[in-house]
Amino acid sequence: MATPVAVSPRTNAALQWVALHAIAIVAALFFVLPFVFVGLQALMSDQQSLTRDLWPDPFQWRNLVDVWHTAGFATWWRNSLVYSFSATALTMLSSIPVAYALARFRFRGRNLAMMVVIATMMLPPQVVIVPMYLFWAKQLHLSGTLWPLIVPTAFGDAFSIFLLRQFLLTIPQEYLDAARIDGCGDLRILRHIVIPMARPAIAATALFQFFYCWNDYFGPQIYTSENPAAWTLSLGLQTFKSAHHTNWNLTMAATVLVMAPVLIVFFLAQKAFVEGVTLTGVKG
Repeated sequence: MATPVAVSPRTNAALQWVALHAIAIVAALFFVLPFVFVGLQALMSDQQSLTRDLWPDPFQWRNLVDVWHTAGFATWWRNSLVYSFSATALTMLSSIPVAYALARFRFRGRNLAMMVVIATMMLPPQVVIVPMYLFWAKQLHLSGTLWPLIVPTAFGDAFSIFLLRQFLLTIPQEYLDAARIDGCGDLRILRHIVIPMARPAIAATALFQFFYCWNDYFGPQIYTSENPAAWTLSLGLQTFKSAHHTNWNLTMAATVLVMAPVLIVFFLAQKAFVEGVTLTGVKG
């Protein structure tokens, strides 16, 4: 009869942790491995890429430099930053006051206004793209620029308004009443009471908007396709892939450079993002 092997308390605790989190570990690997694959392929030579080799030998860090110096790539990256940060800032500036009004003001037609906001979320952008394009191209002559993508965000975003409004409904009314008793107006309450308490929701909403703009392909394709100097990374990457369809290591390196800002922003704001998504309820 075999003698049972003694297991140290530390090893036993580690095995229990793995058993308890087995599903989460498998799910994490399922999501992480594609990123690892892309990163390793980006650092391989052209002869190694998409072969049986799983590890670069040697690491070709030059691939990232070559992609960055490809004609137009730095311009596409700059345009994506301008579009994403400008649209996110304007969306927050315009959506927060609207969400506050829909959450806290009592006025006739408030429910109807909220229904209109929700209805616009259900309207695909393809439905109105023809009149919108004609307006920007024929009336304002701004096709081939980023303005048709940035300016509309100054009038609010339905999803951002809805998400922020749901969170603002959870703020106790007593805080706002106490501020009014002290003589604060609505703008001052919004600035000094509501916004500090809603920072997690604002951070989550801003990240959603930033990710949407950074990955947006439809809008730049419609409005900027005629002017390569105004292309964003999502549109430029498709062109880069077509030009280097046999150089998979360079295509993967370009993909890494496109994903890098999104991953950096997410990890830097991960705590606020998760907290905002968790605390944003469905009250109301």
